[in-house]
Amino acid sequence: METVIYLDNAATTRPNARAVSRAQAFLDEKWYNPSALYAGGEGVKREIKGARESLLSRIADPAQFELTFTSCGTEADDQAIFCGARRGNAVTTSGEHAAVNASFRELKNRGVEPRFAPSLQDGRVDEEALLSLVDEKTSLVSVVHVASETGAVNDIFRLAALVKKKNPRCLVMSDGVQAFGKLPVRLTKDIDLYTVSAHKIGGVKGTGALIRKKTLTPFTYLYGGGQEGGVRSGTENVFGIMCFAYAAEDKFSSLQADGARARELREALFSALDRDIFARISPEEGSPYILTVSARGLRGAVLQQLLSRGGVYVGTGSACSSKKPFSAAIEACGYREDVLYGVLRMSLSPQTTREEVLACAAALNEEARAMKGRL
Repeated sequence: METVIYLDNAATTRPNARAVSRAQAFLDEKWYNPSALYAGGEGVKREIKGARESLLSRIADPAQFELTFTSCGTEADDQAIFCGARRGNAVTTSGEHAAVNASFRELKNRGVEPRFAPSLQDGRVDEEALLSLVDEKTSLVSVVHVASETGAVNDIFRLAALVKKKNPRCLVMSDGVQAFGKLPVRLTKDIDLYTVSAHKIGGVKGTGALIRKKTLTPFTYLYGGGQEGGVRSGTENVFGIMCFAYAAEDKFSSLQADGARARELREALFSALDRDIFARISPEEGSPYILTVSARGLRGAVLQQLLSRGGVYVGTGSACSSKKPFSAAIEACGYREDVLYGVLRMSLSPQTTREEVLACAAALNEEARAMKGRL
C-alpha cells in the first residue's frame, strides 16, 4: 500500500479510529430507531441526548443554546440562512465557504437582498465595510469564524456585539466548521446561530449540527416525523452522531496542546519552502492548522497533481468549490491572477509529523523549481 503524506485536513480528516470503534455498537447492537417506543429505541434515544449535550457543552452554555443534528455543515448553514434571512437584506463576507456564499446568492430569488462585505488581504472581513452594510432592514449577518481558504480568524464575538448595537433585531450566525475542535470557542449571547461538522475533526461524513440560541423561535427546515424537536425531521444518523461526539471528546481533551504543536509544524513547513517561489497568504495569527501559499506564476493545480503522484496530498482551496479555476474567496482578497492560479493549501491534523511537513516542503520545492525551469 502506498505511503501517503496527507495535508488536506481542512477538506476532510481521517476518521478517528477510537471514535469509530466506540460507535460501532450502534451498527451492530444498538441499531434501533430512536423514535421507537420499545426499550431498544428508547435506549438509543437517550444515547443521542447524551451526545447532543456533550457536543453542545464543548462550546456553549446548554441553558442558553440548543443543538440540532444535520447531515453536514452545508445543511446546517442552509438551515440557518434560509430560516434566519426572511426579510429585507442579509449581510455576509466575500470570504465565505461556498455553503454560505451560494445560499446567500439564492436569497435574491426569495425576496431578500444579499450584501457582501469585502475581504482584507489575509482573508479576514473588512469590519468597517461589513458594519456599513447593516441597517434597520438587515435580518441576518453571517461571518465565517475561520476562513477555510486562508485560515484567517474573524473576531466574530466582537463583530456580533457591534452588529447587535446597530440593529438589535438582526440575527448573527457564523460558520464554525474550521474552528470547532481546533480553537478555544465559547459562544456569547450575541451569537444566534453557529454551524459545525463532524468530518473536520475525525468524525465520519454525513453528520453536522446547527447550534441555536434558545430565545429564537424554532423554525422547521425539514418536515416529516418531527425528529430533532420538530426542526429537522428524518431518522437520525445514530452512528454518525455518536462518532461525532466521541471524536469531539478526543479533540477537546488536547485542544490547546494540539494547537500549539500544529502552529510549530505550520511554521516549520513555511520556513522550509523556497521563498523565491512561494508567497505566504495565510496570516501568522490565523488557524494553526492551515498554511496557504502561492507558487507565483505557476499553476497550483498542476503542482497538486505532481505531488499526488509521489504520495503527497495537498489542497488548492476549498474542495467544495473545486470546479472554479481558482478560489473565489482568495480572489476576493484582491490578489492578481498570477497569485490566484498558484494557490496551494496545506492543512494539518494532530497526527501530522515534522517529518511529513518537511518531506512535503522538499517535494514542493523540487516540483516547483522543475516547473519553473520549463517555462
